[in-house]
Amino acid sequence: MDVCREKLEQGLRALSLEIGGERIDALLNFVKLIVKWNKAYNLTAVRDPLEMVSLHILDSLAILPYLHGSRVADIGTGAGLPGIPLAICRPDCHFTLVDSNSKKTRFVQQAVLELKLKNVEVVHSRVELLEPAELFSTVLCRAFASMPDILQLTGHLLAEDGVLLAMKGQQPEQELIDLAATYSVISLTVPGIDAERCLIRLEKPKHG
Repeated sequence: MDVCREKLEQGLRALSLEIGGERIDALLNFVKLIVKWNKAYNLTAVRDPLEMVSLHILDSLAILPYLHGSRVADIGTGAGLPGIPLAICRPDCHFTLVDSNSKKTRFVQQAVLELKLKNVEVVHSRVELLEPAELFSTVLCRAFASMPDILQLTGHLLAEDGVLLAMKGQQPEQELIDLAATYSVISLTVPGIDAERCLIRLEKPKHG
């Protein structure tokens, strides 16, 4: 894990994120948990811990500066990505991690317990059936669905001033043409990843 730590610390510096000490330990422990449980739970096609640092941890943390407010929902969280790395680095925010795959939510719940994260709730549900007691200031998703489908499925979860963040690879030109909403596209550079990354940001229209 020394090589993973070095790669993680270099990546965090490249992202201009001031994260250190116990949080770096927690991020690396999360990588260990994914490696440990990957065969049983089929969490990710990535097998190499060093690749996980770039493709999962740094990729997740690249959107850290764009979180809005203190209530965040990660829809289709899968192995807890990007929700767990973000929750480790933003203990002041409450995160709700949602997935319809019970095997994956069992892993995420176990990770929350082992990492002693007090700011994470894990919910096994289809997103369209989710009815939170309090709406979210940020709803985010990673490789979840097309932009029109994301907006349709998650729009009811956003607070009045909420923001929807969709993590994408290449800019999805056709999806954006089909999107009946105002959006902005933020280019992301993730250390250790040569492929294109971007973040689609939508604000919930204000009424009144």
